[in-house]
Amino acid sequence: MSANRAKGTRAETAVVEYLRNWNPAVERRAPSGKYDRGDIAGIVDVCIEVKSHAHIDLAEFVDEAEMEALNARAQVGVAWIKRRGKGSPADWYVAMSGSQFVKLLIAAGYLPEYDPETP
Repeated sequence: MSANRAKGTRAETAVVEYLRNWNPAVERRAPSGKYDRGDIAGIVDVCIEVKSHAHIDLAEFVDEAEMEALNARAQVGVAWIKRRGKGSPADWYVAMSGSQFVKLLIAAGYLPEYDPETP
């Protein structure tokens, strides 16, 4: 296994272990090439792409998470990004586009469904 792949595997495993505090069904997903569906499975309608890079390319990471959410048929795609000097995923970044955030707020009941007929 390459050093970069091992680094990614460690980051994915850390996120899984962290999320299992709330949901024991969370697990790493096997890569599926061109039609990858994210790195973490077990949370309904959320696709999680874990990133552990020296340089953070926010646009690339968020675009990838959204594409993988489409592949997974998930409502929301997020990039969970390892933060330098922080060992716990609780301290890492989670990034998404504004449209993805609004979908999350609607699903959580903080915003009503959008109705184009309402002024």
